Amino acid sequence: MAAESAYAAAGVDIAAGDRAVGLMKDAVARSHRPEVLGGLGGFAGFFDASALAGYRHPVLATSTDGVGTKVAIAGAMGVYDTIGFDLIGMLVDDLVVTGAEPLFVTDYIACGKVYPERIAAIVGGIAAACTAAGASLLGGETAEHPGLLGTEEFDIAGATTGVVEYDEILGADRVRAGDVVLALASSGLHSNGYSLVRHVFSGWSLEKDVPELGGTLGETLLTPTRVYAKDLLAIIRGCEVHSISHITGGGLANNLVRVLPDGIGVDIDRASWRPPAIFELVQAVGKLSRPDIEATLNQGVGMALVLPESSVAEASRIAAEAGIGSWVAGVASAAPGAKARVDLHSEHPR
Repeated sequence: MAAESAYAAAGVDIAAGDRAVGLMKDAVARSHRPEVLGGLGGFAGFFDASALAGYRHPVLATSTDGVGTKVAIAGAMGVYDTIGFDLIGMLVDDLVVTGAEPLFVTDYIACGKVYPERIAAIVGGIAAACTAAGASLLGGETAEHPGLLGTEEFDIAGATTGVVEYDEILGADRVRAGDVVLALASSGLHSNGYSLVRHVFSGWSLEKDVPELGGTLGETLLTPTRVYAKDLLAIIRGCEVHSISHITGGGLANNLVRVLPDGIGVDIDRASWRPPAIFELVQAVGKLSRPDIEATLNQGVGMALVLPESSVAEASRIAAEAGIGSWVAGVASAAPGAKARVDLHSEHPR
């Protein structure tokens, strides 16, 4: 029997890492766009930038993020092939709200011990989400950190790069009084606020069946983040859109105000939708105030598009074809001399 290497004795299993790479290769390859050169195993990934020659004035956009403490739910449930959608949703959907098309993604997985099948499942989910977003998983890194992380602990993060025409960048400068806010439904909690959610349900079993959720608590908490990239690009290319807000940590008001100019206020009508059951359950079990939960969770709104009223019908049609619910949630009005603001109104949701 071969002697154990010093590195293996210290807790780092290079052979397990190599096996994980072997298991994930096919899934990664399926995410590749034609511009990708080579495969896994090199020191860097290559993307043929000559594809940008067709742009008049290409601008590169980049975003980086992680999944946060939702990984603890995945670990507790032993389900590893869905949180890749949470990572990619956080990455590419921050990018696409500027009008940029995501081109490629790189990922980083840190763990206490490499279990090849587990790592392959995580990366397989990331690759599948990249395919759904139209981006290539260009490369990544798996790092084994014995002594720093427990053998069952892991975390994932990543970065993405995209491209947009300079004169087609969406943003607050395009917004006008009279624009409407078209909300696109979230698939659930997405990947934000899980420190609060886990605290609220700290005394509950993830296997607990919750009738109002239509399944177990764990299944609902692990619902993957919706990846909007391709569908948002279809909306942007199909009708006039002025700005878009990705509703993540901080909730609807705090994120929407980021894509409004000073001198514009938006009134959001709470009665235009009812948050899905998981949000109502978090608020009830946690005895949270409305301001607290609205400042933390997306409340059922994954994206908020600010666009002319004349674009609403077409944008809604494209969203519906993609299976995404949408509704007009508010209207922008002039507020000369005032800072941009978003207010939520109505005490009587449907």
